[in-house]
Amino acid sequence: MASIRNDGVTMFFAVPTIYIALLDMNLSADDLASIRYEFSAAATMPQEISAQWTERFGRPVYEGYGLTECSPFACYNHDFKHKFGSVGTPVENYEIKIFDENDQELPLGEWGEICIRGPGVMQGYWDKPEETAETLRNGWLHSGDIGNMDEEGYVFIVDRVKDMINMAGMKIWPAEVEQFLYSHPTIKEVAVYGIPDPEKGELVKAAIVLKEGQAATVDEINAFCREKLAVYKAPAVIDIVEELPKSATGKILKRILRDQG
Repeated sequence: MASIRNDGVTMFFAVPTIYIALLDMNLSADDLASIRYEFSAAATMPQEISAQWTERFGRPVYEGYGLTECSPFACYNHDFKHKFGSVGTPVENYEIKIFDENDQELPLGEWGEICIRGPGVMQGYWDKPEETAETLRNGWLHSGDIGNMDEEGYVFIVDRVKDMINMAGMKIWPAEVEQFLYSHPTIKEVAVYGIPDPEKGELVKAAIVLKEGQAATVDEINAFCREKLAVYKAPAVIDIVEELPKSATGKILKRILRDQG
């Protein structure tokens, strides 16, 4: 914040957890008056957080989407038509399609794997021919991300394939539950993930950090979930914690939470 004020910063790039932290500081529009453009990538921006930012500061948080395997971006949420919750439309010379498990293109609006074709797609993984063959199939990079595309070509990410929770055969996407939990007025950060269960295979667990000065009980959050969410999507286990494990860039590390159980 000192740098923004002292150096007259005009463009701000950060992962979603940084935007969440800044919203929690109760900043005013004057505090960020020099900034004309905000951008987020590297993790899915919760739609509720993006909407809160725009409401407070009057500017959208632009998003892009890409992988190391197709650097730098395959999608961008454009300034001429910004859609909350979307990572935008394919950038020039890129194609994006949504495929099912048989590598067949799905109709618009249906969830499937985001697949990418374009000049930035890698030639392969170094000395890993089998992994390369699995990821690059029929000329398409298979991202491992689940999403859908609307009628205007805007892509919406649901979650990572590997993060899907399978509870007694029911598919649950953690990001969908997280998006919902962020609408609770006391919740600052949340991570939803699967934990083993001998009867159902997996259960939904949520680790939650509350906003400073706010209070909520597990029972209250449970009631909030069960009132608005499908019963099988509501977290079976809720932990209210002081902080969530993060990488050096601020991404929440769910693998550490899974290891902790």
